[in-house]
Amino acid sequence: MKVLVTGSNGQLGRELRLLSRKTPEIEFLFTDLNEMDITDRLSVENTFSEFKPSWLINCAAYTGVDKAEQEPEKAMLVNAFAPGLLASIASQCNSRIVHISTDYVFDGNSSKPYREDHKSVPLESVYAKSKAEGEENVLSNCSSAIILRTSWLYSWFGNNFVKTIRRVGSEHGELKVVADQIGSPTWAHDLAEAIYNLIELNAEPGIYHFANEGICSWYDFAKAIVEFSGIECIVNPTDTESYPLPSPRPFYSVLDKSKYKAFTRKSIPYWRDSLKKCIALLNEQK
Repeated sequence: MKVLVTGSNGQLGRELRLLSRKTPEIEFLFTDLNEMDITDRLSVENTFSEFKPSWLINCAAYTGVDKAEQEPEKAMLVNAFAPGLLASIASQCNSRIVHISTDYVFDGNSSKPYREDHKSVPLESVYAKSKAEGEENVLSNCSSAIILRTSWLYSWFGNNFVKTIRRVGSEHGELKVVADQIGSPTWAHDLAEAIYNLIELNAEPGIYHFANEGICSWYDFAKAIVEFSGIECIVNPTDTESYPLPSPRPFYSVLDKSKYKAFTRKSIPYWRDSLKKCIALLNEQK
């Protein structure tokens, strides 16, 4: 089996690099912008022609939720156009694609976890709309495609909420974090393993949800980060109205993971347990 990975220098891409060392039966090709431009048809076609992948994992994304409001064309190019192009070429080459999507395709007005068949109604933001359109383009261009939605992703690689709270908490000793937005933190390591499980089982096409078990607010998440990091920092709750941002966030973005669990027969780690493991790795880097 050959697996092509895009966005391989990001959080999830780097976790997949680590996982690849444990799966010698799979040949991986890890690419980022320097190796393959996902917005350029010729670049993608050349890579497919040379490598001939069985699967493509699209980890590449424009992730600047607020910055997307200033760069709408770039966000739409990477998050909406490129996934459709990748899916189209994968289909032409008899390859399958796993496209990583997000809880932002929902407006957050639900009071129950979102299932895969819930209608996608993104918030009025460039980022949310670009990710929702990207899903549509993937599904319409590749009948064997898999969409894997996740939420609140973090890792010991790259820039993310966990690292920001550790840094700012250590520097200032007091933080304000929103307590009225609810979701499920997801360790990129666990997401990488979930992708591998779907590929190994040759999962049926369609949409799947994956996030760590349990729910919390950003405030709860920050409190746990401070606790597990051993940082002397006071975390105070605030509300969304008191912390305005250029792009709106969903108030409730918990994903129902029943479909993934039923298909893979795999348990999903609890978010606090995975956070402890990630922070232990971060502490070892000091």
